[in-house]
Amino acid sequence: MTGPTPNTSAPASVLWAVIGLLGIIGLTVVFLTAPGEALLGPGQYAIRGALHGTAAGLFMVTSTIGLFQAYRIFTGTAWNIAELQIGGVINAAMALLTIISGNWTYIPYRAGGGPRSHFLEVGPEIHKVFFEFKEFAALFAFPLAVVAAYLLVRYGHELHERRGLSTVIAALLVLVFFYFVVTFGLGAAITKLKSV
Repeated sequence: MTGPTPNTSAPASVLWAVIGLLGIIGLTVVFLTAPGEALLGPGQYAIRGALHGTAAGLFMVTSTIGLFQAYRIFTGTAWNIAELQIGGVINAAMALLTIISGNWTYIPYRAGGGPRSHFLEVGPEIHKVFFEFKEFAALFAFPLAVVAAYLLVRYGHELHERRGLSTVIAALLVLVFFYFVVTFGLGAAITKLKSV
């Protein structure tokens, strides 16, 4: 007995259009209804923090969807290849935006008088885990997401014939989620312990 046939009828341009329209609607609602200072928060680095927080929040959504897609790919129940491909590319893009905005936000943390200096004086072990480990562990999410997206785009139509390929892609998506969640938690903890 064979499973259902893969659904490739939904053109990718329709999915991109829906995603873009929802994003525009969401941003419009936020910018029209939220007071600027309440949206960004106080401080000279508020815009950096808001952009990084937004990127990380969106990456939380895409990496969680990626985790669900990993389960579907691994179990052989993912049939809409275009959905997987678009999701993989968006996940990789969000990983890149989160890392870029995170590095931009990280500059004042490492500057003299910033949280890094404070933690080196008060608790060097906090610096080693919350800063050094987080800084490098976060960088794993992007290349893993890029490889998963590449494999989905290049070989997505072969997922059901090549079990090893499905397993590799599923494992990559699980690792993206793992590295993101660990670094997301550490980042949130850093801002609660001492923000810029």
